[in-house]
Amino acid sequence: MLVGLDGLHVIGVERAGDGSLTITMESAPGVVGCPGCGVVASSHGRRTVRLVDVPCMGRPVVLRWRERTWECVEPACPVHTFTEQDERVAAPRAMLTTRACWWVVHQVRREHASIAGAARQLGASWRTVWESIKPILEAAAADEARFAGVIILGVDEHLWHHVSIAKRGPKELTGMVDLTRDKHGRIRARLLDLVPGRSGTVYKQWLKERGQPFRARVEVATLDPFRGYKNAIDDQLQDATAVLDAFHVVKLGTQMVDDVRRRVQQDPLGHRGRKDDPLYKIRNILRAGAENLTSRQLARLNAAITADDRHDEVWIAWQCAQRVRAVYHADTPAQGRELAEKILAGFPTCPIPEVARLGRTLKQWRDAFLGYFTTGGASNGGAEAVNGLIELHRRIARGFRNLDNYRLRMLLIAGGLDRVIPT
Repeated sequence: MLVGLDGLHVIGVERAGDGSLTITMESAPGVVGCPGCGVVASSHGRRTVRLVDVPCMGRPVVLRWRERTWECVEPACPVHTFTEQDERVAAPRAMLTTRACWWVVHQVRREHASIAGAARQLGASWRTVWESIKPILEAAAADEARFAGVIILGVDEHLWHHVSIAKRGPKELTGMVDLTRDKHGRIRARLLDLVPGRSGTVYKQWLKERGQPFRARVEVATLDPFRGYKNAIDDQLQDATAVLDAFHVVKLGTQMVDDVRRRVQQDPLGHRGRKDDPLYKIRNILRAGAENLTSRQLARLNAAITADDRHDEVWIAWQCAQRVRAVYHADTPAQGRELAEKILAGFPTCPIPEVARLGRTLKQWRDAFLGYFTTGGASNGGAEAVNGLIELHRRIARGFRNLDNYRLRMLLIAGGLDRVIPT
């Protein structure tokens, strides 16, 4: 009852000066056959193994397992002596018990714990804890079963460090995320992989490695407006619908308004915006949606626009950005698609160069832009959420030096191993 392991019983409990508990246990005596020949073996004494166990009552716990050893009495048998093993307690030559390893895995996955924090609770070192759970994570990451059932696939770039490339290699990684909806229509985003580099070649190679059955199941592929990823989707996911992320489309519209504002305010003034310049004072208002503006903000916007006839370009650009936003706020997908097609037809011929440039960009991404309305509003938002979770754990860990360790930790915390790691 004390150790929770059937077949083992406690023969001693001690409390050390640091408050930790040391529990001594052993198995019940019994007849054991030699693993080599099956002949009944004779006792050969015991050997004590020290194992770190899960904390108990707020204290670190050490298990002292008095393992039984036996000697084979058959002269012709190649096995002379052997020691009892119990995978329920610990793997051979392990430093943590089996349940302590799984306790750490779930503390990191569910409670956002760091390895150092788990090690403090266990009364062990960081290296002892990490080297104990790393084989579990490596085996789970190598299990292809975790890629099953992916219907909506997202991709996003990620920076895993901000130091010299000479020290830690390329800064950019490409992350693949499962955005498939569950039976209730909710997206349970989970990270599928992180691979070095940010290019279409990297993404294409990863898709090739997954095999044809995986690629055939993918129906929707979401992405940011990066041509390299789009080329990889066109090459490897010919039957999937590519969808340009709505957030990034709206961001392009907002950036267009900023570009127009900067040009219009700098041409007559000859300097960057200052706090008393009319257009600079409304820069944040120009980034907001019209439906979110108060009457006071609308009055400030109108005052700034009417202060100079040259500000009319900013007004037109802002209205164009609002039309881009309206595409994703339409009552039905059909209405949204109709508005999007009007944008594709009208923006490229606008006399304001920044608006025309936005129109040409959206026209180049026409199919992926319109794909939003035929896929039930698929977006890359889940991939961005996973990216935020990765950033959180990078801060919790105070940074990483090893890319392999980084990949395993992020696959664990972002749900990439949930399908192959037992709850």
